[in-house]
Amino acid sequence: MDSTTNSSPARLPRSVIARYAAGSLGTGGFATLPGLVLVYYMTDSLGIAALVAGGIITLAKVWDVLIDPVIGALSDRALARSGSRRGPMLVGAIGLPVAFALTFAVPPGLSPPLAAGWVLVAFVAAATCFSLFQVPYIALPAELTDGYNERTRLLTWRVVVLTFAILLFGAGGPELRGLFPDNAFAGYLTMGVVAAVVLGVGLSIASTVAPRGGGFGEAVPGATNASRVFTLSHYRDGLAALRESQPFRALLLTFVLQGLATGMMLASAQFVARWILGDEGAVTPLFAALIAPALFVAPLWGKLAERVGKERAFRLASTLFLVAAIVLTAMIWVPGWWILAPVALAGAAYAGMQSLPMAMLPDVIGHDADAREGRDGRSGQAGRAGVFGGVWTAGETAGMALGATILTVMLAASGYIESVAGASVSQPASAVVSIALSFSVVPALLMVVSLAALTRYRLRESDITSAASPTAGELS
Repeated sequence: MDSTTNSSPARLPRSVIARYAAGSLGTGGFATLPGLVLVYYMTDSLGIAALVAGGIITLAKVWDVLIDPVIGALSDRALARSGSRRGPMLVGAIGLPVAFALTFAVPPGLSPPLAAGWVLVAFVAAATCFSLFQVPYIALPAELTDGYNERTRLLTWRVVVLTFAILLFGAGGPELRGLFPDNAFAGYLTMGVVAAVVLGVGLSIASTVAPRGGGFGEAVPGATNASRVFTLSHYRDGLAALRESQPFRALLLTFVLQGLATGMMLASAQFVARWILGDEGAVTPLFAALIAPALFVAPLWGKLAERVGKERAFRLASTLFLVAAIVLTAMIWVPGWWILAPVALAGAAYAGMQSLPMAMLPDVIGHDADAREGRDGRSGQAGRAGVFGGVWTAGETAGMALGATILTVMLAASGYIESVAGASVSQPASAVVSIALSFSVVPALLMVVSLAALTRYRLRESDITSAASPTAGELS
C-alpha cells in the first residue's frame, strides 16, 4: 500500500454495500437459529440428554475452530492463484443450505443415540460449509476499501441486515415450527427447509461481491500450491498474526468474550420462554424485543463512531449491554414479561457490539499490512487477510459454541429433565434458577471481563495509514 497518497478513499457503490450486506442473511441466520433451538430440539424433542446435546454442539464447533485457520490460508492462496476468493464462498453457499435442512430432519422414531449421531454429522457438515463462506467473507472488507469511515459504512449496513436476519430467523423459525403443534417432525423440518432456502439466497448474492478470477482451483503459473491441506503452516500463520498484531489480540479477545455472553443468552432464550415465561411461543416476542430496536439503532452506532471513534462507541455499546444483563438478574426472583424492556436495551447495544468490532477488524488488517511493509518491505494485506479472517471466525465460533456448552453443563448440574416430543415434564426449581442465571448473571460477568480486555485496544484513526484504494471506486 502506498501510504503517501493523500486523496480520500472513493466511496463504495451502493450495489457493493447491498450485495455484501446480503451475506448476513446467511451468516446471521446460521448463527441464530441453531443457537436458539438446536439444544432445545435435542433435549425436548429427540430425548437427548443435556450433556450429550452440549457435547454435540461442542464437537461441531471444535471442528469449526480447527478448520477456520486452514480455510483462511486456503482462501489467501485461492486469491493468489485465481485472483478471487469467490470459489470457496460459492462452495459454502451451495453446501450450507443442504446440511442445515438435514440437521432438523431427524426421522421420527430414532433412538436418542442414533438421533444424536444424525444431528452431529449434519451439523458438522453445515459448520464446514459455513466456514468456507464466512472466512473469505470476513476478509473482503479490507480489500474492498482502504477508507476508515468507508469500512464503518460497509459493516454498518451489513449489521443492519444481520439484525434483520436475527429477527427473521429467531422469530420466524419458531413460528414456522409452531404451525405443526402436534407434529414436531413436520414443524422442525418445515422450519429447516424454509430457513435453508433463505440462507442460500443470501450467501449466493454476497458471493458476487468477491472479484471474479481465473476460477476456484485453476492455478496460475508460479502460484503457491494450495493442495497442502491441514499442515502446521496454516496454524503457524494464525499464531503469527496473533503474536505480531497487538490490536488484533485485544479486539479478538473482547469479541470472543462477548460472543460467549451473547451465545449463552441466545441458547437459553428458548428455555426462558418455556420455563420462566411459561410459553414456548414466547421466544417470538423475546426476539422481537431484542432485534426491533437494533434495526433502528445500528446506523446510529455508525454515526456515533464517526464522531467519537469506533473503539469509544464500541465501549459504550458494551456498557449498555452490561447494564441490561445486570437488570435481567432480577428475573431470578421476579419472573415476568417486564424482562422485554432490558432485552430491548440489550438489542440496541448488540447492534453496536456487532457492527463496530467488525468495522475495526479491517483497520487492524490494514495496520498490520502497513507495519509489515514498513518493517521488511512485504505487503501483508493481500497475503494475510484470509489468515486474520480465519482466526477471527475461529474465535467467534468458539465463543458462541462455549456459550451453549456452558448452558448445557448448568442445565445438567441443576437437574434439568430432558424429554421427547409430546411428553409432559415439570422442571425442578434449581433448573429454572439455572436458566435465569444463564440469561443474566453469567453474561454480565463475561461482559465485565470483555470491557477490561477492550482497554488493551489502542489503535486509533490517526494510526490508520492506509491510502485510498485505486480500485474502490471501480467496483460495481
